[in-house]
Amino acid sequence: MNATFERKLNHDLDALRSAGTYKRLRHLTTPMAPHVHMEEAGDIVVLSSNNYLGLADHPEVVAAGVEALEKYGAGTASVRFICGTFDIHRRLEEKIAEFLALEAALSYVSCWTANEGLLPTVGTAGNTIISDELNHASIIDGCRLAAAKRLRFKHADMTDLERKLREAEGTAFIVTDGVFSMEGDLAKLPDIVTLAERYDAVTIVDDSHGTGVTGRTGRGTVEHYGLEGRIDVITGTLGKALGGAAGGFVAGSTALIDTLIQRSRTQLFSNALPATVAASAMKAIEVLETHPELLAKQRDNIRYFRAGLRERGFRPLEGESAIIPIIVGDTAFAIAMSDRLLREGVFVTGFGYPVVPEGTARIRVQMSSGLERSDLDRALEAFERVGRDLGIIGAGMAHAEVQR
Repeated sequence: MNATFERKLNHDLDALRSAGTYKRLRHLTTPMAPHVHMEEAGDIVVLSSNNYLGLADHPEVVAAGVEALEKYGAGTASVRFICGTFDIHRRLEEKIAEFLALEAALSYVSCWTANEGLLPTVGTAGNTIISDELNHASIIDGCRLAAAKRLRFKHADMTDLERKLREAEGTAFIVTDGVFSMEGDLAKLPDIVTLAERYDAVTIVDDSHGTGVTGRTGRGTVEHYGLEGRIDVITGTLGKALGGAAGGFVAGSTALIDTLIQRSRTQLFSNALPATVAASAMKAIEVLETHPELLAKQRDNIRYFRAGLRERGFRPLEGESAIIPIIVGDTAFAIAMSDRLLREGVFVTGFGYPVVPEGTARIRVQMSSGLERSDLDRALEAFERVGRDLGIIGAGMAHAEVQR
């Protein structure tokens, strides 16, 4: 290793440690579930996972993956158009398209690669991509790879979006998260669709935090607003509500999916999704479709936990999603608070810059239907103790007010 380069790396890492913003990996020795065993903290309650429906260790989901591993082996050992594609991929893609009421779908190894495969493919020179400023990093990087003109509109600001549509060249592609992962709010899809139809723009929704949990039957933000058939493209992940392993997808028209098979670089130059993941994800969709009580329980948990936080003096950001952010101020404080909560047996992550702007660091709770009322009460008690000790609630609230 180059000695100068190595010194630079260690200097930068030491600076992160000194600032209290150094991130440490936590090591789990059990499956992802409402309760896990962590090497660093023992047995804990999990409030930081995207395992929204508790399906990551669901027996049927696990069994489907094991069966696929035994049937198909570890993987294709190449890209799909070169060595062939497993029939489980086709069946999964047909299931996703049916689930989202779109013509076709294509799976990727992650939603990151789905967005990076989609946006440069459609966002060619002479056209325009218009992106919400708070979109996920995978959308931002996908836009950077596109040859199209790139514009950003202020978060959820329809006046600014229309201004950008007037500046657009060629075909305009409006891209937005369905549920914003750091804010927990939903995109204003009805207004976006109205503008898109007025300006003949294409709508793209990354619904990674909505697929499986938002909408009457969990089909996502599009279903929540009753906009089926009026959104052109949906991207999403299989690594959150739908099994929790990995994988992503693009769903849209047959022509779009065929174009991605021909031209999408992250499809053409990446191995196929492992068959184990494909089978587990397909089973997760089937479990969701046959067990609507999972959604009902998750939404009840969201209401209960939000109310419990407010009763104890916290002020979580308002929203309808399973994401419950609590703004605490600076990054080091958020990380320190999450460490204190972990010592109390609650695993929840503190997020700060550069994930969110300076001064808006937060503790982000993510609510699962796998959690029981006793788990929520235990977590709320821990929040209250830590919040009082750190001055976020109670007599010491001056710190929290300054940070806001």
